[in-house]
Amino acid sequence: MSGFSDQDLTLDGFLGGALQLWQPRHGYRAGVDPVFLAACVPARAGQAVLELGCGAGAAILCLGRRIDGLHLVGVELQDDYAQLAERNADNNGLALEVIRADLTALPTDLRQRQFDHIIANPPYFRVGAHTGATDPGRQTALGGETPLTDWIAVAAKRLAPRGALHMIQRTDRLPEMLSACAGRLGSVEILPLAARTGRAPDLVILRARKGGRAAFRLHAPLILHAGDRHDRDGDSYLPEISNILRHGKALAWPS
Repeated sequence: MSGFSDQDLTLDGFLGGALQLWQPRHGYRAGVDPVFLAACVPARAGQAVLELGCGAGAAILCLGRRIDGLHLVGVELQDDYAQLAERNADNNGLALEVIRADLTALPTDLRQRQFDHIIANPPYFRVGAHTGATDPGRQTALGGETPLTDWIAVAAKRLAPRGALHMIQRTDRLPEMLSACAGRLGSVEILPLAARTGRAPDLVILRARKGGRAAFRLHAPLILHAGDRHDRDGDSYLPEISNILRHGKALAWPS
């Protein structure tokens, strides 16, 4: 059972209801960001995937729902959320190994394993750089004490040769991400996510490969909504975005 009581949880549908996730009513709640993160990973059956900071399992379980036959592992610091991830995996018929640990102090057995893909959705704000949340779980998820450099350094160590890291993060933290990749990961590509045409992107997805030697690439932004402003009730996602969010389709990374 989860450390949360059932009264403290809501059951929410992702991928058009194909994935049902229990989430804290008042704690950290996943939105569309982990769905985009999972959608951009070109994993294949039989490959191993590690998520650093898996929370209740939204990103890695979205990936597991899209691609059968993956070996899924999540690392989560907060025990309540780790229990939720395990419960969510069981309820959706997906196999997920959840390891309770600080990513900077991984257990020995995990430090001896390598992964084809690593995904991460680190806290978007540095500690003290955002309005504090009253819920401890949400506070940890929004403002992390672990620098982005450590997230990327740990990922680089756990990736198999030619393995890829995918990370979603706020655009203003892109310089930290690029600096952390230097000397650790190569073939770096950045896909910005912009709400509408003409809007500056708020988020970016980083893709970087262990042993990669290709030149840096900054892609044109992926536009999420039709029109230049929100002028009606309901969502206005473009068809290709709706296919990702509602139908579990892959995000087509620019070639």
